[in-house]
Amino acid sequence: PTLTAPVPPDGDALAAPRTAEAVAVAPARSVAPAANAFNPEISLILQGQYADRKNIPNRTISGFWPAAGHGQQHEGGNGDDNTRGFSIDHTELIISAGIDPYFNGRAIFAVVDGQVETEEAWFQSSAIGAGVGVKGGRFRSGIGYLNEQHPHQWDFYDAPLMYQALFGTAREASYTQDGVQLKWLAPTPIFLEFGAEAGRSARFPGNDRNKNGNGGGALFAHLGGDVGASNSWRAGVSWLKVSAQDREADFTDINGYTSAGSFTGDSTTWIADFVWKWAPDGNPAHNNFKFQAEYFQRKEKGSLTCTGEQTGTDAAGNPVANACSPARDDSTTGSYLTRQSGWYAQAVYQFTPNWRAGLRYDLLDSGTRDFGANNANLALASYKPKRASIMVDYSWSEFSRMRLQYAQDQSMQDITDNQLTLQYIMSLGPHGAHKF
Repeated sequence: PTLTAPVPPDGDALAAPRTAEAVAVAPARSVAPAANAFNPEISLILQGQYADRKNIPNRTISGFWPAAGHGQQHEGGNGDDNTRGFSIDHTELIISAGIDPYFNGRAIFAVVDGQVETEEAWFQSSAIGAGVGVKGGRFRSGIGYLNEQHPHQWDFYDAPLMYQALFGTAREASYTQDGVQLKWLAPTPIFLEFGAEAGRSARFPGNDRNKNGNGGGALFAHLGGDVGASNSWRAGVSWLKVSAQDREADFTDINGYTSAGSFTGDSTTWIADFVWKWAPDGNPAHNNFKFQAEYFQRKEKGSLTCTGEQTGTDAAGNPVANACSPARDDSTTGSYLTRQSGWYAQAVYQFTPNWRAGLRYDLLDSGTRDFGANNANLALASYKPKRASIMVDYSWSEFSRMRLQYAQDQSMQDITDNQLTLQYIMSLGPHGAHKF
């Protein structure tokens, strides 16, 4: 047999075929690597877009606590869905490797305009056995269906309104935990998985309280299976409870001035998710279809302190104080109770090996909101934010994709924003299979 050495770019004559016999007599130059030799898989995700939409600074979802917090402005390109024209998105650097026979690890860094953020950095067990797995560090929580996925894995440019209301902005909508996760895969004929998490819970809807012990936790269960050779499904239910202390956001008082709200209390979220996939004879290379939907309910209970940040004058020129600070140097504290819900559903069909098309509909309900003593101070209105999106994308390979998306966004009261986005996603280096 003949083993052909790679041809150098300059066509060096030394790159000639070598026989197996010649290789056999060559002196051995390599030794077995050490158990913890650093031989990682490294990949890079390049993302960017052109966005055509209304100029609406400080975008938020009407009727919901702004997940971006107090002072919602973000730097362009850092998940701010008010960025218009051409811009780049997160450039993700992914490093993963086996640590030893018992653990593997992964780190994901997001680079935006000279700033580096550690999105994930965790170790995971690989040899405990009995279906048990442990993960520790910073990781995307296993709650829901979409939460564990990074933006380049999404079927649409942005996250559903549900995830934006629950966890963050359009391009950063996920709950990330600094802590530990325990999973158990049951030895059953169908897929049955249980999980629990505990950690710092410093991300919205919690915040960094700088305390010892556990800041919040999550429980989840997933059930799935196959229907014939062409269909598979998964359903799940998740529970997340965190505590917040002085979690801030901006509100508008009854006089139209900005007020700073500070919430202290507990936030409890339930999520139900369902996914159905179809591919002829289980082969998705040419045609496949995916339907997914998620529903949430969230209850928050505690206290709200409202502090006025602006005062002004009325039509007659008389001074008008912020409603939360009638004496201009005080605040108003009252009880706080909300019960809110929402859902989204989407379907994506791959009709050729390269082309896909999808539809998505989002609907939220601001529900019950009782701000106690601040009911009379803040401008509160019930609203049901909604959005309809359609997309089509083309993939030259599994490493390169271009997507065109149109959305009619009515997530802000009295505003209809017709959004057009052209996005690219390019993957360099090893690219492992995505989760179900």
